[in-house]
Amino acid sequence: MRVESLVRAVLILLLGLFCALVSAAEAPLRVERLPAMPAAVSNNAVALVQQQEGGPLLITAAGLTAGKSWRDTTDQAWRTDGVGRAWTALARVPGGQGRLASSAVAVAGQVYLLGGYTVARDGTEVSTPEVFRLNLQTGGWSLFSRMPVPVDDAVALVHDDRYIYLLSGWHDLGNVNLVQVLDSHDASWSQATPWPGVPVFGHAGAIHAGTLVVCDGVRVDYPADGAARQFLAADACWLGQIDAQDHRRIAWRPLPPHPGKARYRMAAGSDADGGLWFVGGSVNPYNFDGIGYDGVPARPESAVFSFDLADSRWRCHGNLPEATMDHRGLPWHDGWFYVLGGMRQKQVVSDGFFRFRPAPEQPCFNSAARPEHAR
Repeated sequence: MRVESLVRAVLILLLGLFCALVSAAEAPLRVERLPAMPAAVSNNAVALVQQQEGGPLLITAAGLTAGKSWRDTTDQAWRTDGVGRAWTALARVPGGQGRLASSAVAVAGQVYLLGGYTVARDGTEVSTPEVFRLNLQTGGWSLFSRMPVPVDDAVALVHDDRYIYLLSGWHDLGNVNLVQVLDSHDASWSQATPWPGVPVFGHAGAIHAGTLVVCDGVRVDYPADGAARQFLAADACWLGQIDAQDHRRIAWRPLPPHPGKARYRMAAGSDADGGLWFVGGSVNPYNFDGIGYDGVPARPESAVFSFDLADSRWRCHGNLPEATMDHRGLPWHDGWFYVLGGMRQKQVVSDGFFRFRPAPEQPCFNSAARPEHAR
């Protein structure tokens, strides 16, 4: 009887631990739906500015609207002042045509819109060199600078509330390994330590206190037999440490892969505690309309994971209630991350606007409940 009682007690304990593990794995992130954007838009540049009074000011500019053809690139821009408030139209992005894959950043209370590309009727894509600055009082844009090498689908990160880093990205006909740095004080440019890996576009990255982490994207493969080039997922993450004495020097080192397969156009951002967060994206790289370069429609992901700089390791945080892809940033404010637009299932361009509060670490599973510890 004593043995049977002991066995029964152990089984009950193990069952309790298993249920607790399952419960933790299924615990959802805290998500709040916010007023929808005025129009569905994807591949849109986003930025957040903390105002002295009221809540955060959020900006969305350019991108792709619901039709997903070359005609549906947009130059529209919008702002919302504080959570739950209505959207207000800004002036259209200058240039007279829509653009995709631009980047937006907030620096010292100012919003900058960088690069992107235009799409012509015949499918020709041209990288745009302009850097525009937004006048928050009038809602208008002014030309601030031009990139030495125009790029789109790059990662744009801000250091020391002054320097804007453009990491790799696409220039007209191919990827570049450049790290271009814009000084917001005088509009001057410099070249930092080059991108250490295979050049990519559509990658995602975040920065905290001079340390940046950048992952994945798309590399271009040129077969030796002269066959057509291939656009393939780049399965790599890099950590860069910006030199405290010279902002142009970056010490790069490879990181272990993040949980799951390589992703394209994730949303990425940092919190106040050194967590660098990555959300959504797609494991199948695709053209701007959401159809994979392999001809297969891309599917969005819902997984949320972060890289902890203090522990130098990846952490998983469950899944968003809805999978999403085609993002250009993940603004953070006061404990919340904000997701604006993007593509949902079946490549539907969304007007959705929501925020989520990070959840505690959980076992690493993807949206299909498949272990993601290895690629």
